[in-house]
Amino acid sequence: MAERLFDRLTHTGALMFGEFELTSGKKSGYYVDIKKAYTDPSVLRAIASEMARHVAGSRVAGMELGAIPIVVAVALETGKPFSMIRKEQREHGTRSMIEGAISPGEVVDVVEDVSTTGGSILKSVNRIREAGGRVERAIVVVDRGEGAAEALEKEGVALIAMVNAGMLAKGRSG
Repeated sequence: MAERLFDRLTHTGALMFGEFELTSGKKSGYYVDIKKAYTDPSVLRAIASEMARHVAGSRVAGMELGAIPIVVAVALETGKPFSMIRKEQREHGTRSMIEGAISPGEVVDVVEDVSTTGGSILKSVNRIREAGGRVERAIVVVDRGEGAAEALEKEGVALIAMVNAGMLAKGRSG
C-alpha cells in the first residue's frame, strides 16, 4: 500500500528531484510538495486510508495549516474526533492554542504531512501534553529520515511514516 501511495505522490508531481533549499535552510536533492498531492481528492483519500490503519488513539490532531486537510480526512476515515493546533496564540476570543477539546489523559495521535527534524511535530506534542493529552505516536505521510524519528523517540513518541527516505532514494535512482 505504501508503494502505491509513493507512486501517487510521484504521479501528482509532489515528489521532485533537483536542488532545493528546505525551511530549515538545509540543501536537499529532493523536495516533497505534499500540498500538491493532497489537493487531489483521490490522493487525499489514499493518504487518509493508509494513515487510518495506524491510528490507535481516541483522537487525531495536527498543526495548522499543512496538516489540517490530512487530519480532517483521517478523522472522517476513522470516525474519530480531531483537534487543530495553532502555530501562534490568537489575540482575540478564547486565545486557545488548540481547537477541538482534548480530555485529560486522552491518547492523541499527531498527524503531519512531512517530517524532517521533528521540530513541528514536537511543538504539536508539547501543546497536546500541556492540554492534558497523551501522545504516543506521530503519523506522517513522508519522513525525510533526517532525525525526526530519533528526536520523537527521546520524547516517548513513535514515528510512523507512510513513505520514508529509503523509498525516496529508490524512486530517485529508479
